[in-house]
Amino acid sequence: MTQYQNTTSEDTKIFESLSFNETIVESIREIKGKDIVLIDLRELHDRPTEFFIICSGDSHTQIKAIAENIHRRVKEFREELPYAVEGKEQSKWILMDYFSTVVHVFHPESREFYELEELWSDGRVKEYENED
Repeated sequence: MTQYQNTTSEDTKIFESLSFNETIVESIREIKGKDIVLIDLRELHDRPTEFFIICSGDSHTQIKAIAENIHRRVKEFREELPYAVEGKEQSKWILMDYFSTVVHVFHPESREFYELEELWSDGRVKEYENED
């Protein structure tokens, strides 16, 4: 008898979401993205999705590279493409919609202006330390 025998489909879904999100976080870190935050919105009644992942890049080039790395890694990991990608042309704020997780890759000025962390502060927030 294993300890996983009583795992429900909901437990499996939660584990897959967390593993999926960790893949995104690692994809951001590979390109030296900064100030990574995961906001768990699942307990909020009016949530637009289950999770937000928010990060910053120092330049338009880095912001594009972060988004492209997320796209590549998620495609490899889950064989999944985002439902929508917005903002790639200007690269001040790239949004990648994976249905249950929406990724926001910001230029620092745009991130400060839109204040998504403040807007969704009712969710459970996990901050990741910047890697040098």
